[in-house]
Amino acid sequence: MTDETQQMQQETQAFRQLLQQVRGAVGHVMVGQHRVVEGVLTAMICGGNVLLEGVPGLGKTQLVKTLAAALNLDFKRIQFTPDLMPADVIGTNIMTTDESGGGSGSYRFEFRKGPIFTQLLLADEINRATPKTQSAMLEVMQERSVTASGTTHKMKEPYFVLATQNPIEQEGTYPLPEAQLDRFLFKITVPFPSEGELNEIVSRTILKQAQEVPQVLNGPKIMAMRKLLNKVVVADAMRDYAVRMVLGTHPQTDAAPDTVKKFVRWGASPRAAQGLILAARVRALTEGRPHVAFEDIRYFATEVLGHRILLNYDGQAEDIAVGDLINQILEHLVETP
Repeated sequence: MTDETQQMQQETQAFRQLLQQVRGAVGHVMVGQHRVVEGVLTAMICGGNVLLEGVPGLGKTQLVKTLAAALNLDFKRIQFTPDLMPADVIGTNIMTTDESGGGSGSYRFEFRKGPIFTQLLLADEINRATPKTQSAMLEVMQERSVTASGTTHKMKEPYFVLATQNPIEQEGTYPLPEAQLDRFLFKITVPFPSEGELNEIVSRTILKQAQEVPQVLNGPKIMAMRKLLNKVVVADAMRDYAVRMVLGTHPQTDAAPDTVKKFVRWGASPRAAQGLILAARVRALTEGRPHVAFEDIRYFATEVLGHRILLNYDGQAEDIAVGDLINQILEHLVETP
């Protein structure tokens, strides 16, 4: 065993331990939702944004606040409403007086940063804001920067946007544009808890004293974990598998199964292929492997592809489940070593 291989094994083991510690810290507050927590942590290590979808009361907001405490990151929350304006999110220029010279002072414009300037941003009920306000998020979600009055302000890394939305309430909401949906690495559906989990939630929140969240990670450690992803080997066959998976979502390609050709209007973007590889690298490290396997690419296929597939009229009329289409794409794919 070479020194380089031994070092990679040690770094992989340390990576796994840190992730387990974060999950344990989140478990002090959150009950169940292991797949949701795993998905959010994976996306954050990749540097991606997450859209959490679920009915009210499932702990989506609490999960984000708990993660902020466990990761020791600057945290801010924006409650999206129909009357929210872009300046309420980004910030605005205000006129101030400079009295440093001892005289009457001169007027100047000063940029006052909005709540978007943080490290972990919770965009709560993001689909309640108008398209004009939602578009204010596009630049920061993709480029980690904000341009205001011709000046570009870079965000402090690591930077993540975690957004929530309610799938059953449509009054007073605006569908997220495809350009914004594509900027979410994952869309994660938060399931309703089981009977045992529901009992534990009531016990923790009503019958017992609230637990404190231990701090496990910080910004520099997260950036170091992200650098380790570059060392995970992605063979040509693995990359080709991810590419063919994305092509399988496009009805005009030979890689698409018949159901996709019948019910899909448009498939996933190139960002989906990038997301599959990034998430697979994290998955490989959590499994103790310095290389990506086919199962790693398949593992987060629903979270990466689900919100990027647009159904046509027939698909919407027949209420086709996108998750079923993704499963058929995976069955249609052939693993070629």
